[in-house]
Amino acid sequence: MLRQKNILKKLDLLYPHVACALDFDGVFQLLVATILSAQCTDKRVNMVTPMLFAKFGTVEKMAGARVSEIENIIRSTGFYHNKAKNILGAARMIVKKFDGEVPGTMEEILTLPGVARKTANVVLSVGFGIQEGIAVDTHVMRLAQRLGLSREKTPEKIEKDLIKIVTRKKWGEFSLQLIQHGRLVCAARSPQCETCKLKLLCPSAGLFKKKVSQKRKTVRSSNTLGVKLHAKKR
Repeated sequence: MLRQKNILKKLDLLYPHVACALDFDGVFQLLVATILSAQCTDKRVNMVTPMLFAKFGTVEKMAGARVSEIENIIRSTGFYHNKAKNILGAARMIVKKFDGEVPGTMEEILTLPGVARKTANVVLSVGFGIQEGIAVDTHVMRLAQRLGLSREKTPEKIEKDLIKIVTRKKWGEFSLQLIQHGRLVCAARSPQCETCKLKLLCPSAGLFKKKVSQKRKTVRSSNTLGVKLHAKKR
């Protein structure tokens, strides 16, 4: 428990001012950008949304769009058929059921197409300042496991472990801190353990490179063809 508290203190020192990396104007645009961010980088989403929001920047305009129009703009974010369908469906439901306003409760926002718990947590925390949980994306999942904060494998179970460690008022900030550390230091394939400020508190420090090195040695010595090293991605 002391190690976990020290990790939280260190994160506060390293990342005292964190913010959502997505570009948006208003809660509806945040919702759309977050839906687009699934299996896609925030950088790519931010390259796509200016054109999307210039044309369909309000929930009413998005609700009146054709799915093909949305698809053509968001194609580069991946899984664009489902994303376009969900964005359009969410916009129409917001107009019809919620009087044009993105709902501000977990129960209601989860009824929107394309919105699972991670997206709901982001929108509630960043858009409304409401802390209902911890948004567990790829970075948060990876770092929670590497730092020994959770042994679970699914976002839902990892979130349950994390909310036991972090005080409620810091849930949103904590998620953003882990995301920042994941982007800058603890990358999926090549974590910078040597220079990481958390290495003395991290049970995984230095282990990743040793494993990769051992695998490469095995591949070369056995002269096996067609073997690739992969890092898990959500």
